[in-house]
Amino acid sequence: MRARCQRSGVKEEQEEEVAAASGRLAGPPEAEEGSVVDSDSDQEMEGIRGPGELTKDTLYLRSCQAHSVVPASCFLRQGRTPELNLRHRGLGPQGARALASALTSNPYVKRLDLRDNGLCGAGVEALAGALSKISIISVNPTMQKVQLAGNGLEEHAARYLAELLLAHTGLKSLDLSYNQLNDHAGEILGPALAENTGLTELNISWNHLRGPGAVAFARGLEANIFLRVLDISYNGFGDPGASAVGEALKTNNVLEELSMSNNRISAVGALSLGLGLRVNQTLRILVMSRNPMRGEGCFGVLKSVQENPMSALELLDFSEIQVDREFDDLASSVKVLLPALHVKTAAHRVKYKKELPSVLTPSLPVSVPK
Repeated sequence: MRARCQRSGVKEEQEEEVAAASGRLAGPPEAEEGSVVDSDSDQEMEGIRGPGELTKDTLYLRSCQAHSVVPASCFLRQGRTPELNLRHRGLGPQGARALASALTSNPYVKRLDLRDNGLCGAGVEALAGALSKISIISVNPTMQKVQLAGNGLEEHAARYLAELLLAHTGLKSLDLSYNQLNDHAGEILGPALAENTGLTELNISWNHLRGPGAVAFARGLEANIFLRVLDISYNGFGDPGASAVGEALKTNNVLEELSMSNNRISAVGALSLGLGLRVNQTLRILVMSRNPMRGEGCFGVLKSVQENPMSALELLDFSEIQVDREFDDLASSVKVLLPALHVKTAAHRVKYKKELPSVLTPSLPVSVPK
């Protein structure tokens, strides 16, 4: 993974990208401010694109030259589209730096997809700086969705991600899944999550948030008043993390969907989490599948829900966890109290359709894992 973080480009489609960039970098690399770009390529582009896009492409190409990376031709082709899709391009840290220069002058992009690019901490630092500038110079920040899954992000990247959460209030959806964010990263991101104003969906699944880092992150959820969808599955929160999430659910009155699958939560942790479910009135979807909580833990969680007549739960997912007849009897009783609630276990599969927030469409659904 570290080797991927040192890449500045990929050989795939390299010839195509070089061809797309040929001619645009002709002439002195450092033109005087206000000078007219007169390469053949820019003249051709000027006939089909507006001045804003010409500036964006020119900045990007020159930035690529400065950072010694091959320009991504798909970036040049996408023009004014609201979604900039650059996933699987192998940009690396240097490619991210080149891209960051162009983003500050692009008013069209609302969704940025950079999954699987080996950006690492240095790449995230450059992008966070660029997006923060967009937030500062714009009354209505345009960037609403950023996908950074599978980029080898480690502890070093957490500080810049925290800065992004604090500075870019227009960001609505952030995907940090399939990275290597560890305990210390959780301790950094937790306070930033508490102070964030604007983010409504966060996917941080398939990372390494455990121990004190998981607890610190969960405490950030306790103070957050905007987040509606959270996926922390496949992290290893354990019982301390589950207990901290339970505490957060006691006061959080915004979160609607929470996925905690495969987090090493035992029956003890499940019972602690249930304490929050006794009073929470907003959570609609809770996914706790593939945890070693056994039937005892499932029974405890469901019992807590039964004790909360104001519960908003519509789906309680205990997939791949074996339960007994006592649990089934309890589920039948709870169904009378909360007729809209669907309970999913190893023996009972249910189909559930949810309504997503209108401002986003998650790339990794958190409600019903396959």
